[in-house]
Amino acid sequence: MKSLFLAAVALSVLALSSCNTMIGVGRDLRLLGEGMETKARSSGGGADQQQSGAPVY
Repeated sequence: MKSLFLAAVALSVLALSSCNTMIGVGRDLRLLGEGMETKARSSGGGADQQQSGAPVY
């Protein structure tokens, strides 16, 4: 049980050190989504060319 707790704490520290604010997490998720859309469009999927309406802070 102790090793599971330590593993969870270590994973949490790694996750929070890369994005230390919720805005950072939101930006990362937005960029991930845009990357997936770009990849889908370049492989022939999706015909619409709309930009995401996500705000940039």
